[in-house]
Amino acid sequence: MSVTALIVAAGSGERMGSGVPKQYRLLGGKPVLRRAVEAFANHPCIDAVRVVISELHESQARQVLQGLDVGQLVLGGKQRADSVRAGLAATASANVLVHDAARPFCPPQVIDRLLDALGSHDGAAPVLPIGDTLARAGELLGDPIDRAGAVRVQTPQAFCADGLRSAYDRWTGEAPTDETSVARAAGLSVAAVTGDPLLEKLTTPADWDRAEAMLAARLVSRTGLGFDVHGFAGDGPVMLGGIAVPHSRGLSGHSDADVVLHAITDALLGAAALGDIGEYFPPTDPQWQGAASDRFLAYAAELIRSSGGMIDHVDCTIICEEPKIGPHRSAMRARIAVILGLKDIDVNIKATTTEGLGFTGRREGIAAQAVASIRMQGHA
Repeated sequence: MSVTALIVAAGSGERMGSGVPKQYRLLGGKPVLRRAVEAFANHPCIDAVRVVISELHESQARQVLQGLDVGQLVLGGKQRADSVRAGLAATASANVLVHDAARPFCPPQVIDRLLDALGSHDGAAPVLPIGDTLARAGELLGDPIDRAGAVRVQTPQAFCADGLRSAYDRWTGEAPTDETSVARAAGLSVAAVTGDPLLEKLTTPADWDRAEAMLAARLVSRTGLGFDVHGFAGDGPVMLGGIAVPHSRGLSGHSDADVVLHAITDALLGAAALGDIGEYFPPTDPQWQGAASDRFLAYAAELIRSSGGMIDHVDCTIICEEPKIGPHRSAMRARIAVILGLKDIDVNIKATTTEGLGFTGRREGIAAQAVASIRMQGHA
């Protein structure tokens, strides 16, 4: 039974009010659309994933989906039905799962139940019972609505692909809100399987806040340490914390020798158990000769976020006799916050000396020690 997951992501997402379509916003450090796609790409019974997007968002979609096997992106239409039709036209599998990108958490058990039901029905959809009292409302609360037998219909929805195509060809009503409406109007049998609260759709800012809180509750706090040292060499200035600090001497290193950013980079990589800076940017590689160290720090942050992690706080102590750090502390803090996508309050910079002891006390170089706190998905 060949199965393609069709992820519909062509909407504008305007109700979220952020100016960025919700499917491309970060949720727990990872774009919503990528979360939605990964749920199907990682399922053993899904043979292919196809994503339907707006032509206005093609570059965003390619960036968000980089590294995932989704084939050629499908351009959708103004209405959901237009996008689903376009997706069906690009699907060769016998069966299809149609899913909203705005539902980023699809449990594998729901997919299993849908595919099992598809073995004896034309289609299947996950549903949940309605626990609240229903009533009509305008300015005032109106008459109650009988909720007996009523359910909330979610996605993904599973169908025989040819059956759904034929149903859409025969559809003459207004734009449908989901595929079960089209299928049932064509006389197809659609099974109801048990849905999941994780499949709630992201529609309003309150939905977003709940999703963020749910993800945060699943993450485990982790801490990493970083240390780096560079000796003085050549003319100044010195790069510290992403800014050029005036000084008579510079620092020796393969890159720009920013000892602060190097230490923080290693702290982040250590917290995420992702190795160290030398594994990703080896000093033997000529492409990093003179490179700006903000690239290293930004890459470490992206590795953490692409793994579903969140950076909470970084703290760095600069150890040197010179130059004086105090006048530049605020600028360093602000620059590091920008690189990491944090607020200034989530970054701390301190400075100390070794009271004339050791290589820093002899004014031979600068050292930095950093601590990073992150949250990542725990392991069973």
